Formats: sequence, structure tokens, C-alpha cells
Amino acid sequence: MESLVLFGIFFVLLMASVPIGYAIGIATLVTMLKYTTMPTLMIAQNAIAGVDSFPLLAIPFFMLAGNLMSSGGIAKRLVDFFESIIGHVTGGLGMVTVVVCMFFAAISGSAVATVSAVGAFMIPEMVNHGYNKGFSAALTAAAGTIGVIIPPSVPFVIYGVVSGTSITDLFTAGFLPGVLMGLALILVCYIYSKQHGYKGRETRSSGKEIWTAFKEAFFAILSPVIILGGIYSGKFTPTEAAVVSVVYSFIIGVFVYKELSLKGAYDAFKDAIVVNGATTFMIGLSTAFAALLTMEQIPLKIANAITSVSNNQIVILILINLFLLLVGMFVDNIPSTIILTPILLPIVMKFGMHPVTFGIMLTMNLAIGFCTPPYGINLFVASAISKVKMEELSKQIMKMIFALIAVLLLITYVRPITEMFIK
Repeated sequence: MESLVLFGIFFVLLMASVPIGYAIGIATLVTMLKYTTMPTLMIAQNAIAGVDSFPLLAIPFFMLAGNLMSSGGIAKRLVDFFESIIGHVTGGLGMVTVVVCMFFAAISGSAVATVSAVGAFMIPEMVNHGYNKGFSAALTAAAGTIGVIIPPSVPFVIYGVVSGTSITDLFTAGFLPGVLMGLALILVCYIYSKQHGYKGRETRSSGKEIWTAFKEAFFAILSPVIILGGIYSGKFTPTEAAVVSVVYSFIIGVFVYKELSLKGAYDAFKDAIVVNGATTFMIGLSTAFAALLTMEQIPLKIANAITSVSNNQIVILILINLFLLLVGMFVDNIPSTIILTPILLPIVMKFGMHPVTFGIMLTMNLAIGFCTPPYGINLFVASAISKVKMEELSKQIMKMIFALIAVLLLITYVRPITEMFIK
């Protein structure tokens, strides 16, 4: 009964547009007062303990790095470089949007930052070249989901802290699934462009033009090489990599590309501080929520309920995927990861799934929720940039969601895609 009250209050508050952090805290408090004798001080203790973590320091620094890169001209140079290579093929500009989102994902670790940084100039550019505005915005929103799969990834950091899984292993294993997501969206873009006559540029770029674009984009391309290379080689931890990315982004934006102004830097810091404040608040109260779940043995009860439906691995994993897709449509990635990991991880491990594989599966499900109607945050960002109504965006994005779900099923059932990279 307590689990129904706990989750019931939480979802009712969400439907009433109460901010997620407050909804989590209120649901935890009411359930504790009604069903337990535990002191309410437990909420504060667990909230503080939940954010007292060195790996979590990576989150604000990756946020700040993404903001600095958005203002510092890095994303624009990536667009120019990749457009010089594939801009001439059918649907080339759409493919450039996807590829740039993949590269920017390897810098920012955030889906929203990826959509806002790339969409700000790629959506108008695609429209100017004859692409349907709704399709352009939907493609950018869908490609932004790659931001939390290709490392570095803020949700991977959260999952690693909650589950005790190596964040470096998650970063290593997340690269190929992110690339597969990008390839799936490129395929959708090609088929759609072929059907609607969205051709690329009339002429190919010459070798000299490609070389010029590469030189301009060199420091932008070098950024993920430094960040990920340092992590994979063991030179620094993911948290240290986040700090390195901030310093690198600032230096390149100010002294190399000279597009990061004092106001741009101030806005980047301010936005990162505000977003991190809300994120830290959510993490703390989500930890208290998860602690209450554990104390009341709610994860065990839910696990027994799920496994009572069937003992078939395929059926159970499909049910978990459907559940996570549904959650991702309404609840932010961070509290979902903290709350659901202790519930679902023991279930999938019974069926032989590695914690790293589940972390990627969980994150991908919730990421697809970013661009799934009616509440996907990527949709809201793309709609604000493009001025396209949500109804049109929702219609256009369904084909891309199906492509991403196809990749999700591959990750779920073809384990070597992730596990062959785990040490």
C-alpha cells in the first residue's frame, strides 16, 4: 500500500505541474509520516549524503563546458567541417545535423545542451535549403538524445554513483550504442529526404575546401579526443575530465576562435549554476526517496510482481523497456535513474545482464523520453527554437522514435555491443 501512496502522490504532483524536486520530497515526507516511525530528519540526512560525492562534481563542469562551447563558436565550426564532407549527398544537411549532434555529445554530455547549441543554427539552415520545418526540428530533437549516450554523459555519472558501476566502463561501453543511434537517424533522414526530394548541395567540396574547414574545426574536433582519450587512457577520472573540458573550452573560445565574450562567459556560468542548483536539489531528494524505497523493501515487492508475470527473459526485458519508455515521457532522467536503478538492476542481473549494459539500456530509454510527446524536453527546446507547434513536431518525430527503439532493442538483446568493451 505504501508504494501506491508514494508513487501515487508523486505522479499526482507531477500532473499538477509541481517541480520534480518538490514532488519527490513531498511524496517521501507524506509516506514517511503515514506508514513509518522513522524521523523526518532522515530526508535531510539522505539528501545531503546523496550529493556528497566526488563523481557528481562532473555534472556542473560538463554543463558549464557545454555552455562555453555553445557560445565559443565550436559547434558552428563542426557544422562547416562536416557539411564540406557530406553536404552534397541526398539529405546531406540533415545528416550533418545528426553528425554534429554526435560530436557535440562527446563534448557536453547533455541532451538539452546539444539540441540548443546545434539547433539554433541548423534548423534555420535546413529550412533555408527547403527542408520541412517540422522535420528539421524533430530531427534535431531526436539527435539530441545522443548527447546522453555518447560519452561523456551526465546520466552515466548518476547511474555509476547509484549502482556502484565504473563510470569509465559506462563511458567506454556507451560509445558504440551512441554511434548506432546516429546511424539509425541518418538512415531515417536519407529515406525521408529521398521521398521528399531534399537534395544536397549541387557541387562537392574540393579537397582544398575540406582542408580549410578541417583547419578551422581542428580545435573543436580535438576537444572530445582530449576528454575521452584522457579518461580511457587513465590519465584522469571523469570528474577531472569535466574540469579539463571547461578549461579547454574557455581557452579555445576566448583565445583561439575569439568568439567567447565576457558576457557570453557570464551567461554560460550563470546558466550552469542555475541548472546545477535544480539538478543537485533533485539528486538529494531523489536519494531520500530511494532510501525510503529500500527501507520499506518496495524494490523487492516490485521485483517479485514483475517476475511473477513471466520467467521468460525476453518478456521481462520488453516489459521493463516499455515501463522505462513510459517513465521517460513524464519524469526527468536524473530522478528516474536514482529511483529506478535499485528496483530494476537486481531483476535484470538475475537474467545475466551486466550492470553496464543495463545502465546504457536505462539511459537510452529515458533519453528517448526526451523527444517523446507529450512532455519531452528536447521537443520543447526544438519547438522554442523553430517556432513549430508541438502537434507538428509530435507527428514528425514518430519515425525517428521508432528508429531509436530499434537500436534500443539491439542494445537490450545483443549484449556484445556493450560488453565487449568492458575490461
